[in-house]
Amino acid sequence: MRAHIDGREVLFEDGQSILEAARNNGVFIPTLCELADINHTPGTCRVCLVEMRRTPDAAPVVVTSCNTPMQEDMLVSTNTKELRRMRRLQVELLLADHDQDCASCARRGDCELLDLARVVGIERERPGLEQPGGGRTRNLAATAVTRDMGKCVRCLRCLAVCRNVQGVDALVVAGEGLTCEINLRDGQSRPEPGCVSCGQCTLVCPVGALSAKDDTGRAADMLADPDTVVVAQFAPAVRVGLGEEFGLAPGANVEGRIISALRAMGADVVLDTNFAADLVIMEEGAELLGRLQGSGPLPLFTSCCPAWINFAETRHPELLPRISSTRSPQQCLGALAKTYLARNLGLGRERVRVLSIMPCTAKKDEAVRPALFTDGTPDVDVVLTTREFAELMRMRGLDLNRLPESGFDNPLMGAYSGAGAIFGTTGGVMEAAVRTVYHVLNGRELETIELAPLRGYENVREAVLDLGPEGGSLKVAVVHGLKGAARMVEDVLAGRSDHAFIEVMACPGGCMDGGGQPRVKRAYQPHAQARRQALFAIDRGCGVRQSHNNPLIKKLYEDFLERPNSHLAHELLHTGYADRRRERYYTMKEIWREITLGTRVHGQNDH
Repeated sequence: MRAHIDGREVLFEDGQSILEAARNNGVFIPTLCELADINHTPGTCRVCLVEMRRTPDAAPVVVTSCNTPMQEDMLVSTNTKELRRMRRLQVELLLADHDQDCASCARRGDCELLDLARVVGIERERPGLEQPGGGRTRNLAATAVTRDMGKCVRCLRCLAVCRNVQGVDALVVAGEGLTCEINLRDGQSRPEPGCVSCGQCTLVCPVGALSAKDDTGRAADMLADPDTVVVAQFAPAVRVGLGEEFGLAPGANVEGRIISALRAMGADVVLDTNFAADLVIMEEGAELLGRLQGSGPLPLFTSCCPAWINFAETRHPELLPRISSTRSPQQCLGALAKTYLARNLGLGRERVRVLSIMPCTAKKDEAVRPALFTDGTPDVDVVLTTREFAELMRMRGLDLNRLPESGFDNPLMGAYSGAGAIFGTTGGVMEAAVRTVYHVLNGRELETIELAPLRGYENVREAVLDLGPEGGSLKVAVVHGLKGAARMVEDVLAGRSDHAFIEVMACPGGCMDGGGQPRVKRAYQPHAQARRQALFAIDRGCGVRQSHNNPLIKKLYEDFLERPNSHLAHELLHTGYADRRRERYYTMKEIWREITLGTRVHGQNDH
């Protein structure tokens, strides 16, 4: 189909919006609320305005380009003097109602609103309100994801990703006019059920309204404390994501430079969470074999993802007996750092502090779970997201590009297998577990070590795996994204599932695209495949590719734990879960408000 944009003939496909057609033909239209990656075009910011005429003799009409369909022979103007004036005015009004405390904002130096102000040519600021941000909610005390609604621009991206991508639906629009804000459903600071701390909303928020709780100050203080021994760990996904914060190509493996950065900051011992991932496979694999022999209900669900655990406890507590009791790699390493490692270093638990660098916001929430404390103190003391770690490096004047490569410190817990590395992507836990379970059952290694059926990218993938003459067939499922997880849980509880083992990762793509990973402005997870392939490359490059062949894992069991699922292993590496469900109630007024949210205009009320 053909139309004209700014006097130039363009081609477009039926069903495309004016904005899509313009982009596909190299025409720039500024936007703020729109996010094409999640099909989000609410038109609320009123910045993508264009003039359009359906026929040459028709009067021009100003419309939002993100949600106005392109039509045959339409004439569109994108850059008239009047349009530029209207855009400037809209951005000025947004800024007047915006808490412009930029120096302490989580998005300082990385703000889409300030980028937009530059694009539309703001020449002066309109007088702000007496109380910038309208006195809206500011909750910085949450364990994982904080809200500063004075900075909210009502783009509704967070609602779209929480409701449509994740299926969690923990966020709602509350208030009207200057008091309008994004709130947690039921208005609770930690709703049950509600937010599961996955942090996907923080990846799409264009400003600092939603962000991970800032623990950089706590980490800096801990690293500078001469009376403590700081043990630092970082997850597999961090090494293939951090480079983006410093201009490196997506998927660049910066493992060695992360170690150098941690040492420069004052970490006394630098370990790899991948080691603990190998350990989790030993424990969870033994648990699976026990279930297959009748020791508990099937299917067995994995337990590495804390947002998934939050989801299960608050939405489906009847599922808890089917979830592996094995702690996540982060928590397993924390427990061992304060026992096994401390003993070998001649230290008491009270002197050891554990710092985790994770791609996940929910890991912050996990670290403060009471069940993961020992003698009143946490096994993991501080958790930083990948973004926070990059910020801490900048605070210390460290440039990743200029750091040398270094190796892990400690001979007790530093080595990892390729199986541990692929924990960072969806399907990786399942694949790692199958490699080891096959060996335990048959006494020999799996011939085809890379399991193609588990490496697809569908939200729910099923496969029947051959575990050899001793194991027979094993039907498994791999799920990433909580929307797919909800469907799988419903099938299990309804008796429609005959799977024996199910891996769940709350974030689409798994940990490599966790809520704490680097953001990309105006895009949602554009580097997923580059990060994913980088993790597979690390696996292929490892001399040891099975968790049970990691020599330090063998030594750990010989010297300390005895065997998988031993009494000591259960004490240190396993946990329990709690029923935290609360019933949800909705009035017809609330339901109608949400149904009509996309069609509401200024001045409408709820009645």
